[in-house]
Amino acid sequence: MTEPISNTSREGNIKVGIIGGAGYTGGELIRLLINHPNVEIAFVHSKSNTGKDVSEVHADLLGETELKFVGGEVSPEGGSLADIIDVLFLCVGHGDAKTFLDETPGITGVKIIDLSQDFRLNKNASHSVGKFVYGLPELNKEEIRSATNVANPGCFATAIQLGLLPLAKAGLLKDIYTTGITGSTGAGQSLSPTTHFSWRANNISAYKTLTHQHLKEIKQSLKQLQNSFADPGSGGGGLYFVPWRGDFPRGIYISSIIDCILSLEEVNKLYKDFYAGHPFTHVSDKMIDMKQVVNTNKCLIYIEKTEDKIVVHSTIDNLLKGASGHAVQNMNLLFGLEETTGLKLKANFF
Repeated sequence: MTEPISNTSREGNIKVGIIGGAGYTGGELIRLLINHPNVEIAFVHSKSNTGKDVSEVHADLLGETELKFVGGEVSPEGGSLADIIDVLFLCVGHGDAKTFLDETPGITGVKIIDLSQDFRLNKNASHSVGKFVYGLPELNKEEIRSATNVANPGCFATAIQLGLLPLAKAGLLKDIYTTGITGSTGAGQSLSPTTHFSWRANNISAYKTLTHQHLKEIKQSLKQLQNSFADPGSGGGGLYFVPWRGDFPRGIYISSIIDCILSLEEVNKLYKDFYAGHPFTHVSDKMIDMKQVVNTNKCLIYIEKTEDKIVVHSTIDNLLKGASGHAVQNMNLLFGLEETTGLKLKANFF
């Protein structure tokens, strides 16, 4: 491995390694961690950018860090990763996280936070490096605190779940009809016909209708709180989700329609009580805008009611609360830090 260049020489900090540091989530993670008061970045790995300055790929970090990308094997020769880092972030594509762990020796003793979907489902959560806990603090905070490995939730999954968890805990979920729009950064940096500016600008389109990959983890979490919630046909209700591509770079906005017998006042109290101990999720008394959360680790929720139906609106930044900010939040919990450390960010509201 090329000799890493650390961004700081502070002693006693959490030593971090990042795999897949050249993508959007990797760049956001670096941006957060170089300003985190309890972190030292030991290395940022990228197969395609070995030897380059991190700021050459992530231009927003020019003047912020002297880190360079490293390549090759990440475990030091004759040693293990635990000799140089405390936690490893996997910012790689779906399927690549498991492959990396399968092929990399010497990971014992290192905590792992995986931002792919490889270990999110309970049936896939076990690996030779240990079990992965589903990393949604608003659902599994105590389990995360005592975990070794964390599977970071998906972006759409986070926004949808945070809009539904209080109803699930109260056993009020039946059929859920959800629509959500996401920014172009949710598709990653690789170009495709649907990510080119000339196609995306002034355009909205639906995709993966009723089949989005995040549905399985959402259903798993809802059943954790309301066991009667199940797939269509079982009598316990279903989740029907239509995702949209938006013509903006970052952010997610969700609207979920649910039958509900409670009054609006009762529903709002249910939500505010549920999220009282969670610093990043807030229930608003007036309509929310996506601009309120972009560049933050927040989720904002607003609820409307007409006759016997409620509409739960929820919004997050897909790269922060939907990915890298969420991962730092989980790291803080893993290492006993205040949950909000390094994540007190202001929205780009103007």
